[in-house]
Amino acid sequence: DMQEDKEPFFDSVDTLEAIVGVLPPLLATLTFRTDRMRRAAGEHFSTATDLADYLVRKGLPFRQAHEVVGRLVRYALDEGKTLEDLTLPEFRRFSPLIDGDVKDAITVEASLRARAVTGGTAPAAVRRTLALARTLIAHG
Repeated sequence: DMQEDKEPFFDSVDTLEAIVGVLPPLLATLTFRTDRMRRAAGEHFSTATDLADYLVRKGLPFRQAHEVVGRLVRYALDEGKTLEDLTLPEFRRFSPLIDGDVKDAITVEASLRARAVTGGTAPAAVRRTLALARTLIAHG
């Protein structure tokens, strides 16, 4: 008998039904603390991959860019700094390819804009996804 394998499914349905009842009032009163969200989005070296991508655009192979960024992150951690706190001379100690435009490349906003694919975080991609979701909701 294969009935026991269905129990987790039915438990999930029960949980989902309980959540659906709570969701409308929760969404109606939901507020976002965007200042905290922005701060949190930039923590823990979340733009380190963007720095590696920056180095790749400057001509460095990704593997080497990854190594450079790893050393930079270790340095920043040892110094109690974030990537955004580092000065240009500090960056350049790790790669001569890094120029004054590096700070613009490693902001949270630049990181979001860089993901311009379907489902990505770029504002245009988010707008397309929202438009699709609204269409699907409207037409069932």
